[in-house]
Amino acid sequence: MPSRNTPIKRLFRRIEEMIFLLKGLLEERHFIYFSAVAIAISCALAVILLKNFAHYVFLLANYINAYLKLPYINSLLPIAGILLTVFVIRTFLGGTIEKGSSRILFAVARRGGIMPRKQMYAQIVTSSLTVGLGGSAGLESPITITGAAFGSNFAQRYRLSQKDRILLLACGVAAGIGAAFNAPIAGVLFAIEVVLTDVTISAFVPIIISAATGALVSDVLLEEGVLLSFGQQTDFNFSNVPYYVLLGVLAGLVSVYHARQFRKVEHFFGRMKNKVYKRALFGASLLAILIFFFPTLFGEGYESIRLLAEQKPEQLLVNTIFEKVSSNQWVIIVFLGVTALLKAFATGITLGSGGNGGNFAPSLFVGSYLGFLLAKVVNLLGIGNLPLSNFTLVGMAGILSGLFHAPLTAIFLIGEITGGYNLMVPLMIVSSISFAVSRQFETYSMDVTPLAAKGQVFTSDKDRNILSRIDLLALVDKNYQTLSADASMQDVVTIFTESTQKAIAILERHQLRGVVYFDRVRQHIFNTYRVRFQPLSEAVSPPDHFIAVEEGVEKALHVFDRAGLDCLPVTSNEHYVGFISKAAILESYRKCLREMVIE
Repeated sequence: MPSRNTPIKRLFRRIEEMIFLLKGLLEERHFIYFSAVAIAISCALAVILLKNFAHYVFLLANYINAYLKLPYINSLLPIAGILLTVFVIRTFLGGTIEKGSSRILFAVARRGGIMPRKQMYAQIVTSSLTVGLGGSAGLESPITITGAAFGSNFAQRYRLSQKDRILLLACGVAAGIGAAFNAPIAGVLFAIEVVLTDVTISAFVPIIISAATGALVSDVLLEEGVLLSFGQQTDFNFSNVPYYVLLGVLAGLVSVYHARQFRKVEHFFGRMKNKVYKRALFGASLLAILIFFFPTLFGEGYESIRLLAEQKPEQLLVNTIFEKVSSNQWVIIVFLGVTALLKAFATGITLGSGGNGGNFAPSLFVGSYLGFLLAKVVNLLGIGNLPLSNFTLVGMAGILSGLFHAPLTAIFLIGEITGGYNLMVPLMIVSSISFAVSRQFETYSMDVTPLAAKGQVFTSDKDRNILSRIDLLALVDKNYQTLSADASMQDVVTIFTESTQKAIAILERHQLRGVVYFDRVRQHIFNTYRVRFQPLSEAVSPPDHFIAVEEGVEKALHVFDRAGLDCLPVTSNEHYVGFISKAAILESYRKCLREMVIE
């Protein structure tokens, strides 16, 4: 049956026709500006949908808790959310979904900025079920993936170049962060600091336009209580600098702890691949137990951050088993400390068991708890009189910087959501120290580490990032003639005189046993006596230097440097494949470099 020509389809078709018309009328630069605005509006609407859903489910759960006296609802909702997420993924999304903002980095490094079409809606649906119903994760990672997918697919639809596709992908990311926090500067910096590590000045303009548009739409349509924002805080006191330095060190160490524990939990659940629903039920049940004892682990946790910034920590113990002792300050400190340490496990369980979300919100959650704890302990011990609100907010920047290796994003995000820049100096101190400490233990950020371990992406290293995109096998010349060990020197002469190849592989049952290099046997070839009477074995070089396809291009270049040769044999699973030249790799590198440069 022919598809129904519904009014909505007709509307979308007319919009597409108008955009194609604009593309033909506008200069390339101006069309990119228009595209940045269109992508930002789409991304902001997705943010509004996600944020409102998560916020009102949280309010509903609190209402049920407070007025209907059903204290277990906070524990039951995440179980339903994770199971529903798994059901949607398996039933409607092909059984898999790419989680985490690391997929954006992978798309930039290895796919030329191409992201699957389903990412434009899959993240919205699944993360709203997981986080909206209380999963202990954040919505920002799904938001950035959605924005990146909008940008990538917009560029694909309107046949833009690869450099423009990657640029619009970054515009979507900037719009997502800008809309989620009403923080356009942080959106721009996150896109440049995390996604586009090598960018020219001209790329700033579309990213700025996109971030500003996303923040504007969010500011107009989202209620103030939904966004994470704070009033003006106490002015910075220079006498507190030593404590901010200490907070930076602690934030760096806690960042390393959070990242490593999260990976361990995810790895644990990763071994249960064939038991999807059992894994989801098991993980959701563990999460339910954690939330029962520590209700602040429910959802994004932004409400608890607000309470700490307002210096009302005792309210976090309401409707918990610790409520009767909530007036004891040291009980509050222990409760907050244990909760902060458990957040890595709660988030790992949420995502590892089948839910969808990210670590952006958890990093702010842990940071606020850490900053508040440090200031509270110092004050209780009588060592100093630290502003609790300031340390709560600056701590968020510390963990964000340490986890994502994005100190500029952390500094300006907190600066924007506090409505002023009075905390700029402590933000710079804590973020930079946390970043430095974290880098001592973790070479790559939380998102890049698992990809770097697989050799898939190195966004902090431009050369390795480009090399990781090159398909080594595609550069191999498989037409080289080969010989067996019982061949003669005359066979070698015949191949070298009748072809342009500079080396001959000596094989035995498809395995490399040696190589005859033209430069090394040149004197033999022009000596008739040697050609006639010298055995082939005397001209064969042992296969000391060869390239395994599995090792990749970067390792191949190291082998070329050690060997000092222009071409080398290539093997795959110990079987001979062909020869590759260093010139072919360098030419492919130059081609990738030209494609990746954003003008």
